[in-house]
Amino acid sequence: MVFPFSSFLSNTFRFFSRHFPLNLNCQLNCKREEPTHSEDPNSRASSSSNAPHGGDHEGGDKRPKGNAYEVFLSFRGIDTRTNFTDYLYTSLIDVGIHVFRDDNELHVGEEIGLELLCSITQSTISIPIISENYVSSKWCLLELVQMLKCKRSKGQIVLPIFYKVEPHQVRHPTGRLRKAIDAHKKNTEEMVVKEWEEALKEVSSLKGWESEKIDNGHEGTLIKIIVKKVMGELKRLFKLNVPEQLVGIEDHVQQIMSNIGAEFNDTKIIGIYGMGGIGKTTLAKVLYNKLSCHFGCHSFLANIRETSQRKGIECVQKQLIHDITRSSCDVSNVDEGVSVIKSRFMGKKVLILLDDMDDSTHLNALVEDGGWFEVGSLVIITTRNKSILDEGRVGYMYQLNELSLDQSLILFSRHAFRKDSPPSDYEVISRDVVSTTGGLPLALEVIGSFLCRKREDVWKGTLKKLKKVPHEKVQEKLKISYEALDYREQQIFLDIACLFIGSHKQNPTYMWDACDFFPGMGIEVLSLMSLIIIDENRELLMHDQLRDLGREIVYLENPREPQERSRLWICEEALNVLDNGKGTRKIEALSLGKCGKGRRYTAKMFKKMTNLRFLEVDGANFTGDFQSLLPELRWLQWQGCPSDFTAVNFHPKKLVVLDLSNSAISEDWGGWDPLKMATELKVLNLKACPSFKRTPDLSTFVRLEILILAYCKNLEELHPSIGDIKTLVSLNVSGCGKLNELPKGIGRMIELRDLDIRRTGIQDIPISSDCLMKLECLSLSGCKISQLPKSMGCLVSLPQLLIYGLAIEELPKSIGAMKELKVIIANDCLDLVHIPSSIGNLASLQRLELGGCRSLTEIPDSIGNLASLVKLDLKGTLITKLPESIGNLQNLRILCIWGTSITELPNAIGMLTKLQKLEARDCKNLKRLPSNISKLIALEVLHVSGCEKLQELPELPFGLKELWITYQGQSLPDLSQLTILKTLFLKECHRLECVPELPIGLWMLYIDRCGKLKAFPNLSDLKHLRYFRIFESPSLKESPDVSNFRRTQMRELGLKETQHYPGYLEFKR
Repeated sequence: MVFPFSSFLSNTFRFFSRHFPLNLNCQLNCKREEPTHSEDPNSRASSSSNAPHGGDHEGGDKRPKGNAYEVFLSFRGIDTRTNFTDYLYTSLIDVGIHVFRDDNELHVGEEIGLELLCSITQSTISIPIISENYVSSKWCLLELVQMLKCKRSKGQIVLPIFYKVEPHQVRHPTGRLRKAIDAHKKNTEEMVVKEWEEALKEVSSLKGWESEKIDNGHEGTLIKIIVKKVMGELKRLFKLNVPEQLVGIEDHVQQIMSNIGAEFNDTKIIGIYGMGGIGKTTLAKVLYNKLSCHFGCHSFLANIRETSQRKGIECVQKQLIHDITRSSCDVSNVDEGVSVIKSRFMGKKVLILLDDMDDSTHLNALVEDGGWFEVGSLVIITTRNKSILDEGRVGYMYQLNELSLDQSLILFSRHAFRKDSPPSDYEVISRDVVSTTGGLPLALEVIGSFLCRKREDVWKGTLKKLKKVPHEKVQEKLKISYEALDYREQQIFLDIACLFIGSHKQNPTYMWDACDFFPGMGIEVLSLMSLIIIDENRELLMHDQLRDLGREIVYLENPREPQERSRLWICEEALNVLDNGKGTRKIEALSLGKCGKGRRYTAKMFKKMTNLRFLEVDGANFTGDFQSLLPELRWLQWQGCPSDFTAVNFHPKKLVVLDLSNSAISEDWGGWDPLKMATELKVLNLKACPSFKRTPDLSTFVRLEILILAYCKNLEELHPSIGDIKTLVSLNVSGCGKLNELPKGIGRMIELRDLDIRRTGIQDIPISSDCLMKLECLSLSGCKISQLPKSMGCLVSLPQLLIYGLAIEELPKSIGAMKELKVIIANDCLDLVHIPSSIGNLASLQRLELGGCRSLTEIPDSIGNLASLVKLDLKGTLITKLPESIGNLQNLRILCIWGTSITELPNAIGMLTKLQKLEARDCKNLKRLPSNISKLIALEVLHVSGCEKLQELPELPFGLKELWITYQGQSLPDLSQLTILKTLFLKECHRLECVPELPIGLWMLYIDRCGKLKAFPNLSDLKHLRYFRIFESPSLKESPDVSNFRRTQMRELGLKETQHYPGYLEFKR
C-alpha cells in the first residue's frame, strides 16, 4: 500500500520523498497517557482527574497511527515565543494534544534537517504563526514550503495565524515584509526565493485567523477558538476503536478489499449486511481504518437507526456536513440537508461509513447514489435490512455470515476460559454451547463471559435454555445473561442502555449508589459478563444488540402506554407524556435533552411522577408550586439554565447530581436558596457559566464531592464556604483566568484528591503540614505560581505533579517526602535552575521530565537512587554531564538528553540493562560513547545524529532496531551483526570513506552529506529494503547498483549529488 509524502526543495536540488509512508518511524518518542476527558468547555462528560501530560516530544496512542506529532507550530521567536506562541502551546498540551514546537532562533545553516523534515511531514496539523518578522527567517520560510507541500500531497491540515499582520500584506508584501524578501535575494537562489513568495501567496489564501480581528485582539479568545478547532480536526482523524479479540475477520477484509481495488477510479457504495451481532460494524471499522489514509475527507456515522429515531435524520446530516466540511451548519429539514450536502461535497473525495442503516430514505438523505461526490469516493453501509441495498445504487453487497464452528470455539474460549481452546474436561459441553449460538460473535462473547468460572450445573442449565431458543432469536439468547443478573444489576444495565451510553461512569455511579444499586459490584459484573464495555476514558459503552435488548425490555413493560414504562428517552414520547399530563409513578427516568429548549414545565406535569429519579431538561425552565414533588429525584441535568427562576418550593432533597453547565446563572440566581435543601448533593457542575464573578454560598452542600467551575471566564472569587466542605474530592477551576487566589480554607479539605488550577491567575497554594494529605493529582500548569510551597512534602499521597511551564526557579527540598510520587512533569520551566538532592528519596518515581528547562545546568547524584524510574527526559537543558550514579537506574527504559551540552556519557551507562531508547541527537559537544554501550542488551533505538564532535564509536548492542549517527571517524564498526536493525541513518559523517557490510534485514537506509564516502557495499542481498537515499556524497566512485530495485517492493529511492548522479535520480511507488 502506498502513502503519499512530500519532498522539499533545498537550494538547487530537490529531495525525493514524495511517496514516503505515513508509518515511517521518524519519531523517537514514548507513549503518553491520555487525559481522561476533554477540556472543551462544551463537553458534556466531566471527570475529576487527568492523566499526566507530556511535553514537546512525547507520543500519544490516540492520534492517527504513524503520525509522530499531532500539531507542528512554526513561529518567529522574537515576535511570539514568550507570549502568544507559549500560551497556545501550553493550551494545546493541556488538553492532551501532542505538539512539536520549533524555535527557529535555535537553528544553524541553510537547510532543514531530516529530523525536522520528518516532524513537519509526520504531523497531522501544521500551524504557521505568521508575524512581522516571520518572513525575514529562512527557516520559517523553509518550514512553510514543506507544510504546504504536505497539504497538497497528503492532505495535511494547515491552519495559518496572521499575528498582527493581515493576509493581503503576506500575499503582496510591502514595507518590512518586502524588504525581508529582497534581503533574501542577495544570498539565496532566485528559484528558491520565488518558491517562498508563492508559498506566502498560497498561505494567505487559506482559511485561518487574523489575531486583531478576533474579539478586538484579545488573544485568549483566539487561542480558545484555535484549540477547539484543532481538537475537532484531530477527533475527526482518530482511528476507530475495534475489539482486540477478533477471529476470522481478515478473510472478510481481503475479499472486500479485492473488490474495492487499489486505484479508487470510481465512486463506489458497498453494503455489508447480516443479522445483528454478527460483526458488521467491527468489519466496517477495520475497513475504514485501513482506507482512511487515502481520503482527504471522511466521516463515521454511528448508530444511524437509533440517532434518526431520537433526533431525526437531520441530526445525522448535520454531523456528516461537519465531518466533511469541518464547519458547522444548521439543518432545519431533510431537503435543506440534501441541498447543503450536494453543494458543499461537490469535488470532494470522501470516505463515509454509514453504520446501522434501516431506511432507504435515510440513504437518499445522506449519499443518494454517490453522485454528489468526487470520483473515487467510497461509501460503506452496514445494515440488517438487505432490501435497502437492492435498489441499484449499491455496487457491491457483502453478506457477513456466521463464524464456523472452529472459529466460534476459539472466540467462546477466549471469553469463557481466557485462552483459545477449552480444557479437555469442558471441551464437549463447550462445543454443545457453541453449537447453539449459530456462530454469532456477540452471543459467543456474552454467553462465554457469563459462564466464565461458573459451576458445571450452571453450564448445563444454560445449555438447556439455549437449546430451547431458535438460532434467529438473538435477543432471546442474550436475555439469558440478563436474567441471570440480580435486580440491582438489571437496573444499572437498563439505565445504561436507555440513558448513559457514551457517558463517563462517574456521575451515574453516584446516582446508582444513592438508589442502593451497589454500582461498584454491579458494573464489575456487567463488564465481566460482556454486557457493557468501559473504555480507556472510563466511558460506558454497549453493543447495539444489547442496547436494543435493554430498550426492548423497557418497551415491553407496556407497549401501548409509554407513561407506564420505567424510562422514557425518546423526546417525542417524553414530551407527549408531559404535555398531556400523563405522568405516572412508574416513570423513573425522563430524558428531554434539548428538544424542550425554551419550554416552561409546570409543576402539574410532574405531580404523579413520584418515583422519578433522573430528569434531563436542557435549556428549559420550571414554573409553578413544586411542594412535595420530585421526592426521589437524584439526577437533574439542566444545562443552559436561564437566568430567571420562577418555580416555587422547588426542593429536590435527594438530589446527588446537578449539572447547570453552560448556563446564564450567576451567584445571585434565584434557584440557589431552594436548592440548599439538596443536602445529599455529590456533584455540582457549573462549567462555562460566564456570568459568575463569585461562587454562591455552598455551605449547605455538606456532602459535595465534585465541584466543576472550569472556564467560568469572569470568575474572580471563590466563596469562603468552599473551604468548609470537608467531603470535597475534586475541585476544577481550570481556565478561570481572572481567579487570582484560592480560599484559605482549602487546606481544611481533608478528602481533596484532585485540584486543577491550570491557566488561572493563582499565585499560591495554601499547603500546611495537616492539609491536602490525600491529594492525588495537582495540575498547576499555566498558572501564575513562581515558587512552589516549601511545605509540598506534606502531600504524601500525591502520585503525579504537573507543573510544566511554571516560572519557578527550583523544586522545594521537601519534595523528597512525597513518597507516592510517580510522575513529575516540569517541561518548559524556563527559569528552573535547581533540583534538590532530596529528589533521590522518591522511590516510586517512574517519570521525570525536565525537557526545555533551559536554565538547568546539573542534576544531583542522588538521581541514581530512583530505583523505579522508567523515563528520564533532560532534552534542551544546559547540563554538561550525567552523574555516574545513573547506572543504578535498573528500570530505566528511556533516556532523552538531546540538545544538551553533554561532552561524554559516563561508563555507568553500560549498566542500564533495561534501557530501550537513548535519545542524544544534537548534543553538539558529545565526543565519545562509552565502550561498554554494547552491554545494553535491551537497547532498540540509538539516536546520536547531529553530534558533530563524535569521534569514537564502539561496538554496538546486537538488539538495535534504529541507528541514527553523525560521526567523524573514517570507518564504522561491524554492522552486519545487528541482525534486527531496520533503520540506518548516517548524517554528516564527513570523514567516513566506506560503509561496511549491512544487515540483510535493513528496511530503511539514508546517507546524508557524507562528503568523503567512496565505497558502498553490495545491496542486492537487502531483500527487505524499502527506502534508500544518498544525498550530497560527491566522492562516491561507484554508486550502488539500484537496477533491480524496481522489481522489489521498493517504495522510495533517491540519489543526489554523487559522481554518477550530479543532479538527481528519483524512483517512487
